[in-house]
Amino acid sequence: MSQVLLVEDEPAIADALVYALETECFTVTHALTGAEALAAAAREPHDFAILDIGLPDMTGLDVCRRLRENSSIPVLFLTARDGEVDRILGLELGGDDYVTKPFSPREIVARVRAILRRGNHQPPAAHPPIPHPTATLHHDSSSMRILFQGTPLDLTAHEYKLLLVLIEKPGRVFTRDQLLDYAWQDPGAVTDRTVDAHIKSIRAKLRIAQPGAENLIETRRGLGYSLAPNP
Repeated sequence: MSQVLLVEDEPAIADALVYALETECFTVTHALTGAEALAAAAREPHDFAILDIGLPDMTGLDVCRRLRENSSIPVLFLTARDGEVDRILGLELGGDDYVTKPFSPREIVARVRAILRRGNHQPPAAHPPIPHPTATLHHDSSSMRILFQGTPLDLTAHEYKLLLVLIEKPGRVFTRDQLLDYAWQDPGAVTDRTVDAHIKSIRAKLRIAQPGAENLIETRRGLGYSLAPNP
């Protein structure tokens, strides 16, 4: 039975999440503040952390930073703000996923299970085989969705635009500046680290869909990113 550390200061949201998690046989430690969460983490190990970014005493990002000093615990961020900065900072700190309020408690449970499953069942090879791009990724222009093996990926607008650029020209290397130009209306308002954070998020979602699929997106050091060419 997995032990979940839930850090959420809104009672209605916390109660709904505790109920949903315990119904699915998780054991939940609920903390209202960052300080309570860190104290609970020090008392006993946990298998997963769900962190609200907006806490009364510190941010969920601060809690994650402190947890990461001594643990590699998977982290899911909850945020009431749809701001890009929160998402980028959360992912750069090592967060595994994020959800914007309002959300369904069942969605949170599903994401927790997917992340834990990903961590518990890593492929044995140091470098998992890369799936064939054209066999796994497909762009449905009518619905403006990108499908992985027939199942739509849950992408944000910028993630969708970034991945679309890559899958339309497998093997071509795009610089970060080029990707910013393609995916942002005002690329001057963001930095190239924004691209890195979004690529990390896309890879995480591909990994959830199939371990090893994250390697479809190749990093060309000093150059940029590309989609693995056809073998």
